[in-house]
Amino acid sequence: MVNESPKILWDKCLTLIKQNVNEQHYNTWFKPIVFGKYTAATKVLVLQVESTFVYEYLEEHYLDLLSKVLHRVFGAGVKLRYRVLVDKEHKLANEVEAEPTDKALAPQPQSRANQSPSVLDAAQPQPLDPHLDPRLTFNNYIEGDSNKLPRAIGLSIAEHPNNSQFNPMFIYGHSGTGKTHLINAIGAKVKQLYPQKRVLYISARLFQVQYTNAVLKNQLNSFIAFYQTIDVLIVDDIQEWATAVKTQDTFFHIFNHLFRNGKRIILASDRPPVDLKGMNERLLTRFSCGLIAELAQPNVDLCVNILNNLIRRDGLKIPADVIRFIAETANGSVRDLQGVINSLLAYSVVYNCDINMALAERVIKRAVKIDDEPLTIDDIINTVCQHFNVSTSAINSRSRKKDFVTARQVSMYLAQKYTKMPASRIGKLVGGRDHSTVIHSCTKIEQRIKTERSFSDEIESIEVAFKIKK
Repeated sequence: MVNESPKILWDKCLTLIKQNVNEQHYNTWFKPIVFGKYTAATKVLVLQVESTFVYEYLEEHYLDLLSKVLHRVFGAGVKLRYRVLVDKEHKLANEVEAEPTDKALAPQPQSRANQSPSVLDAAQPQPLDPHLDPRLTFNNYIEGDSNKLPRAIGLSIAEHPNNSQFNPMFIYGHSGTGKTHLINAIGAKVKQLYPQKRVLYISARLFQVQYTNAVLKNQLNSFIAFYQTIDVLIVDDIQEWATAVKTQDTFFHIFNHLFRNGKRIILASDRPPVDLKGMNERLLTRFSCGLIAELAQPNVDLCVNILNNLIRRDGLKIPADVIRFIAETANGSVRDLQGVINSLLAYSVVYNCDINMALAERVIKRAVKIDDEPLTIDDIINTVCQHFNVSTSAINSRSRKKDFVTARQVSMYLAQKYTKMPASRIGKLVGGRDHSTVIHSCTKIEQRIKTERSFSDEIESIEVAFKIKK
């Protein structure tokens, strides 16, 4: 060491570092570092980095490795300082004192659950399987009114995971609204942009099983220590912890550690924090301190867009009226949409047949839960005829008599509102009209309901006759 220049010693440090990280991490974080100077009297080593972000990242993720390397090459007691460029054009920089290297060298508890030996005998976390579904990304997470806000914020979090805003992110919504897809997409985007981040997706049920096993094997400390190494922790279906008091207590300590250290926490539930009965109050206050975002059920237009995306993916050909029928029947459930498409694909392949309305109606009965006693077009027409004192043949006729036209349009309006039929199907069953006639009729009735109080009351009385809750 005495006969070698500080620059050569730093090059030796880089060689050791390269043996302990993969090539991509080395080229990203260490290769751009510029040797500044080394003062032997004070044992201060100055390294120049390109930005504050690089300095913070090195301190957060590689302090232990840097400390061991410097101790081996430069000797004990070396102090590290960073020269951080703040203005590249004018070569202006600030010097920042690094964490004391001796602190990183202090004995640390080790666990085989999350650590493995390195070339320097430095304990490094093992590569972590994030347990993310590679099919659930932002590329196929279709945006609509029901998910616009959670999607935008989720993408922002994924692009800037070190930003403490909106932490934790708490996403809630009914089954089938796309919660699991969104939280997977966030995790996948983080791994894409920051491959070195330790990202983990886990269901609340599996977390509870792991916790129970750790207690039985007397490994609770290792269990907690492992979760404290995570950079982005994603937990799905946390409502399942409602009665698991000890699991909640353990997660509370993990949550606090991650939160204090600026790590990302993303939670999903089928209900908002205020409705999580049986959950520890101190845990609920932490769930609510970041962002609470609701995923509402997708409307018909969004369901159509989701279906079109699935259809393109699977190379299917489905008529527009069939797509609309499926979207209106799926009860706002993305999961049901997927199930219907999978079933249609199977039928079309096995039976070598086209996907048409008849096949869709057959499949939908098996794939989607429909009311036990759904309204039929005949029920609606009969009740409308009784109300307006006209015959069913009059509604199905081509007569333009005012009473007949009103009864006909009301029948079409109620059929679209309360059945799972597309407009083209309704038109065929009401006098053989086309879908444009049905749409025109529904628009006329909607306008009259908004502007004519007496007419609105008439429609309501018909609905009451069906015992339909508006």
